[in-house]
Amino acid sequence: MLDDVVHTGLNKALGFTLDEAGPDRVVMSWTVGPQHLQPYGIVHGGVYSAVVEASASVGAALWFGERGKVVGAANHTNFLRAVREGRLVATATPIHRGRSQQLWQVEVIDEADRLVARGEVRLQNLTE
Repeated sequence: MLDDVVHTGLNKALGFTLDEAGPDRVVMSWTVGPQHLQPYGIVHGGVYSAVVEASASVGAALWFGERGKVVGAANHTNFLRAVREGRLVATATPIHRGRSQQLWQVEVIDEADRLVARGEVRLQNLTE
């Protein structure tokens, strides 16, 4: 199931790799390429927003499990440092997991362990 989620659609197009996945922590990474850059040659903010949502969604879904599905309700991502190349790693951890919603924090670091983006995703737990 995780392969289907991570290796299809936007996640596949952006080249995200799922390095670690569990209900308490998800790690995704990718190597910056031309497809990730905006016209000024730095990583487009939408790429950070996408990895923040993707990694939080995987963790939230693993935690919620067979109870239903989770969908993003809000994504607030801050872009802290310009990146032009290299490997980036996003780590998602839960802040709050409740009956109807979850809140996850995601930090994106570069190869020098510098924080380049940070986001929070609120997810709605949907029961069938």
